[in-house]
Formats: sequence, C-alpha cells, structure tokens
Amino acid sequence: MIQILDSTMREGEQTPGVYFSNEVKLAIAYFLDQIGVDIIEVGNPGVNSEIATAITQIAKAGLRAKIGAHSLCRIHDVDKALDCGVDFLGVFFSVSQRRLERDYKIDLSSAIEKIVEVISYARSQKSDLLIRYTPEDTVRSPIEYVVEAASAAVRAGANIISIADTTGYATPFQTNRSISYYVKTLKQELAQRELYPKIEVHCHNDRGLALANGLDAYNAGADIIDVTVMGLGERTGIIDLAELLINLIDKNENESNWDLTYLKKLYELVSEHSHISIPPHHPAVGKHAFTHYAGVHVKAVAKDEELYQSLNPQIFGINSSLALGMQSGFTAVELALKQIGKSELVENKLLVVKILNQIKEIAKRGTAIDIETELPEIVEQCVVDQQISNFIYR
Repeated sequence: MIQILDSTMREGEQTPGVYFSNEVKLAIAYFLDQIGVDIIEVGNPGVNSEIATAITQIAKAGLRAKIGAHSLCRIHDVDKALDCGVDFLGVFFSVSQRRLERDYKIDLSSAIEKIVEVISYARSQKSDLLIRYTPEDTVRSPIEYVVEAASAAVRAGANIISIADTTGYATPFQTNRSISYYVKTLKQELAQRELYPKIEVHCHNDRGLALANGLDAYNAGADIIDVTVMGLGERTGIIDLAELLINLIDKNENESNWDLTYLKKLYELVSEHSHISIPPHHPAVGKHAFTHYAGVHVKAVAKDEELYQSLNPQIFGINSSLALGMQSGFTAVELALKQIGKSELVENKLLVVKILNQIKEIAKRGTAIDIETELPEIVEQCVVDQQISNFIYR
C-alpha cells in the first residue's frame, strides 16, 4: 500500500509569500490526519524557534500520522529536530558531482562519512525513529554515487531513501531521466546488498510533470510519495495532494484508506491563509470540477452523470452542479428553475425561452450567472414582461 507524505507546512511554506501561523498549522495537520495522510512533515526547526514550536505542538496532538521534521545534515540540527518529539526525521545531503565540487568542495567519500555520522547519531538517540536520507538532486546525480550514499545511509540506520527531483528535471519519456529508472535501479542495487529501505519520491513541477513522475514512480514500486496542498512549494511546487489521491484511487488503491470528504475544507483553509486562490478548474476541489455548462453536456448528465464524469463527486462530499451562460440550453434553464424552487414555470415553454435568451444576453459580460442570487431576479423580470405582453395582446 502506497504511503503519502504531506509537506504543505515545510515545502509549501517555501512558496514565496506563504506563511502559516502555528494555529493554522495545527488545523492543517488535523485535516491531513482526518484524510488519512501517513506522514506530516511540519518543517525545519533549524530555521526558527516558531517552526520548532509548531512541530512540538503537532507532535503532541495525538494524531495517527507520523509527525516529521526536516534537517540539514548536521548533528546540531538533528538535535533541534529530536527535541521537538518527532516520529520522523528527514536528513538531506546532495551527492551530485556539481554540488560536491562547486558548493561543498569535498569528494564523495567525505560526503558519505558526513552522512553516516549524522544518521548514526540520530539512530543512537531514538531507536524507533523513522529516518529518511535524501540525496538532494538525485536524478541529476550519478546513479553510482546515489547507490553508494544510500547504501551507507541505510547501514547507518536510515529506514527510507528519498529520490528527490529537486529541479523538476525528470521526465517519464526518457529512461535515464525517469523517476521509475531511479526507483527500480535503487531498489535492485540495494537489494543486492541485502538492504531494503522504503523508497520515497519528491517530484518538483518545473516542467509540469510532477504528477506524471509521481505516478511513474508508483508504477515502479515506490513506497512513499511526497505532496502538498495545491502543489505549493519552491518555484513551481511539487505534486498536488488531491490530484495524486484521485489518480491512486483510479489505480485501484483502496479508497477506504482515505476520507476525501475533508479535501475541500483543507484546500479552502490553505488557500485562505496562503492568500493563493484555488483555480476554478482544479481537479476535485475547484469550483468548476463537477460543474456542467455546455448545453449538450447538461442535457446528457441530467439523464446520467457518468456520461460526462469519470469521478463520483460524492466521494468528496459534494454534488455535481450546473452553470448558466452563453453555452446554456433549454434543459439547463429547466434544471436551474427546479433548483431555485420554481419548477412550476418549467411547463411554460415560452417563458423558459425568454429566460434563456436573457441569460445569454447577460452572460456577454463574461462571467457565469449565479443561480441562487441572479436567476431569481431574471425570472421575476421575465415573468413580469410576459404578463405585460399577454395583457397588451389580449
């Protein structure tokens, strides 16, 4: 069974301008826990004391999910994370040739010594701690470097190795650049050394392929996939939580493990406090995700929603809806009239046509017509107009 790691409060807060108060972070954590996320990565306590407080608060909240902290590959930073009472520790250190030469100015052997020292220390401090080692920028690192560093990390006490597509470089269309290649190769190479850590993937969306790469990793046997709400994160962000879950359900993952009725409220909470709007066309949680508009569509779904829907909105705790505007037809007006409690007007075909024509005229302003607030006014005016017309030509 695939596991989900949510990093909205860590990676997500790396979105420029995004800040979540500790009170909001706790609320986000509760929603994630209700949905059934396995690991909640709250942040890096080395950044500031407020983040450390948030991690500690959430770690003590009694949630089912594992609560995790992110840490530089330094013993001092590991201590800060462990002081928060976490179940999960993520340590990262790149072994890409460019990073070793131009940034760290050390060779692979020295890098591995550092990784082993820090992970061994963390393991000695807490025997049941889940420890993840991430060779940052994995998919642009020599695979043999990744294997060597990962092997040493597991022997030192790491339970999880994360394949990080730090720059969104991976693509499922080229074998040696695919996440699946790294998942399969790493699993095989480690198994030959009788090492069997869980394999995690962290996919950035720089080329618009984060979700595709995540599903590619899933098919290759990855154990954990990282996500954020709304795909928030550094630059273009990472895999979106809702988008991943709806695709995993489609791949026969057991949807009973996740309560997707909390998704919409979670997204609204994160949107409000990140000051980033949810795109209306966002899958599952967007305003238009289950809204039907074009006349042909509305007429068909009035008979059978599956004719123009491959997802059941009820698993998200919502219902399908319709929109009124330039694309609307006769059926849409009839359904809308019933929705606002004016079903008796449906039999008056001339009135329905008049209402439809008025809707199309108003829709030229470029926005959809609100059924609950604007339609009653349109109906009232059209009824009055028809009464006047009938009186004149009586």
